[in-house]
Order: sequence, then C-alpha cells, then structure tokens
Amino acid sequence: QVRFVESGGGLVQPGSSLRLSCVSPELTFREYDMSWYRQAPGKGREFVATIAMTNNRSYLDSVKGRFTISRDDFTNTLYLQMNSLKREDTAVYYCHPHHGTWDWGQGTQVTVSS
Repeated sequence: QVRFVESGGGLVQPGSSLRLSCVSPELTFREYDMSWYRQAPGKGREFVATIAMTNNRSYLDSVKGRFTISRDDFTNTLYLQMNSLKREDTAVYYCHPHHGTWDWGQGTQVTVSS
C-alpha cells in the first residue's frame, strides 16, 4: 500500500504564504511525475501543479507566478510554496502522482481568510 502524507496547511490571511510538504514512505517521487491537487468546499478536485521526472513544471493558470512546486530527492519530499494567497485558494490540498490509481492521502487544509 502506498501512502501520501501532506502537511503544512493552516489558516492564513490573504497575501500570506504557506509551504506544503508531502512525503511517502513507499513511493520514490523522482521516479514519477508528481502533482499537487486541491478540492474546495462543494467542488471537485482540481490540478494545481506538477513537476515531471525531468523537473519540468506546469501550473494551473490561476496560481502561476504565485505557487512553486519543487522536489527534494534526498529526503523524498514534494513541496508547494504558495505566496500571495487568495481566498479562492482555500481548499484541501493533496499530492499524488500525475498518473496512477493509488489511494489519495488525507490532504492538508488551507484556509485563506481575514
């Protein structure tokens, strides 16, 4: 069984920053295209960012220039640096391989509110 453990969320004011982390004891992230997804209340899960095995990155248009995805191959940790947070970024954030049918983790809640 492959597990994904997300952390780093919280309640922040608009304009603030957060850094999300994701680890997996069973999956080696550098061997997969890894992505962050999010699910806002009452909405479906949406793609946020991906980092390919080649280190190429792509982003949801609404987070371009504000979010940065990265990967630490030594610690096998996936990160999402989120700057200039907006209320519409409020969601539960998940990490997951971009392709594959593994179970999803619990996610980490990000709430942007004044």
